[in-house]
Amino acid sequence: MLRSTSGVVTELLVKWRAGDQEALDALVPLVYNELRKAAHRYLRNERPAHTLQSTALVHEAYLRLRRQEVQEFENHAHFLAISARLMRRILVDVARTKGYQKRGGGAVRVTFDDALVVTDQPGQDLVALDDALAALADVDERKARVIELRFFGGLSVEESAAVLKVSVDTVMRDWKLAKAWLQRELRDPGARRRPDG
Repeated sequence: MLRSTSGVVTELLVKWRAGDQEALDALVPLVYNELRKAAHRYLRNERPAHTLQSTALVHEAYLRLRRQEVQEFENHAHFLAISARLMRRILVDVARTKGYQKRGGGAVRVTFDDALVVTDQPGQDLVALDDALAALADVDERKARVIELRFFGGLSVEESAAVLKVSVDTVMRDWKLAKAWLQRELRDPGARRRPDG
């Protein structure tokens, strides 16, 4: 019987956590397409002259994974969530380094697709979104993680619930409240309100 890709990924994560650096090299080809899809979501509405492509973003995330201390990845979904967080950090770092936030132009643009609408405006600045997520994490870490897992990581409600060790209903409730909170925060930054309704 063939093992599922998810099972193989989890096995390689256990080996990597135990110190086997070659396990990461074996892992990346198994999740590469998923990572590229996440990278493509980030770059979909990027300005045309941007030099960073999906492949380069995935490769930079891989290099950062190799350089960091091995994390306690629990499973395939958790690995994808952490990888998505790394890619988001890379793009935000690039945007902040180039000073796009202050000038307001050329920053990495991210659009939530119809299923994951967080804002009413068609394109939100990734730096502003990152700032809003950081503000959300200050008042409710789990709700910020739900947005990160679902939107940035591309995880399903069920996968997000497994990573966070909560019920599917909790993820759905957090998702709804966090989206509403982010809409308000992006319209009125710094208003520091609780995302509980």
